[in-house]
Amino acid sequence: MTAIYKKELRGYFQTVTGYVFIALFLAVVGLFTSFYNFRNAYPDFEYVLYSVSFVFLLTVPLLTMRSFAEERRRKTDQLLYSLPVRTSQIVIGKYLAMLTVYGAAMLITCFYPVILASYGEVNFTASYACIFAYFFLGAALIAVGAFMSTLTDSQAVSAVLAFGALLFLYLMSDIAAMIPAMPVASAVAAATVAALLLPVVYHLTQSAVVTAAVGGALGTAIVATYLAAPSLYESLVPSLLNKASLFERFYPFVNGVMDLGAVIYYITVACLFVFFSVQSLEKRRWS
Repeated sequence: MTAIYKKELRGYFQTVTGYVFIALFLAVVGLFTSFYNFRNAYPDFEYVLYSVSFVFLLTVPLLTMRSFAEERRRKTDQLLYSLPVRTSQIVIGKYLAMLTVYGAAMLITCFYPVILASYGEVNFTASYACIFAYFFLGAALIAVGAFMSTLTDSQAVSAVLAFGALLFLYLMSDIAAMIPAMPVASAVAAATVAALLLPVVYHLTQSAVVTAAVGGALGTAIVATYLAAPSLYESLVPSLLNKASLFERFYPFVNGVMDLGAVIYYITVACLFVFFSVQSLEKRRWS
């Protein structure tokens, strides 16, 4: 795993990918810092991070698009499978390399509150708590992007899939606000989400029977619970979307609330999508 980690990390800086990622990330943060903090003489750096959370939609696909898709395109994934390492070690090594590149950008970001302190009073506790949460938010999103890269052998398609997934995550709270509170609306939304999950189930299992069984079970459960107790669906999907939103859980840190539950949630999401990536590669390994 260590060899894979070093190889991947070296690859990011032997090409322009790592440099472009860090430069783009810092350029956006620096631009908003200049506008919010210096131009408006506003001392709270945490509001800069709140405003630039959209930067993940641009930077994460750039960082993750080549992680697994490029290996498949060049057929070097077969060489990896022949090594005496487990698939989980391959995935974790690559993921940690991406996390290191992202961590380098975040490390530079840690100097921003110190610089701002030269021009006024800065709440270091709130600023660094926000940076801490921002790092784990990015870690979760990188895991999502890496999983998308396992689904294709095209970097462009991988980037588009990652952007689409992250855009959905970014807009989850807005989508939740658009869904009516009526039980039937939540039931239809739940059925739609279940249908969108089926292609992922098929990709991971390569079994039409298993996919049909999962789809039938989800559909039956949704219909049965709606007919038995429609009141359970009142505002259900909007509420779940708000609770599941990665970005929504970041906002309390902006207001000075240290929500450790959100950090645990980010770690859980990251571990879950790393697991999905392992399963996706395992499926390809034995197919």
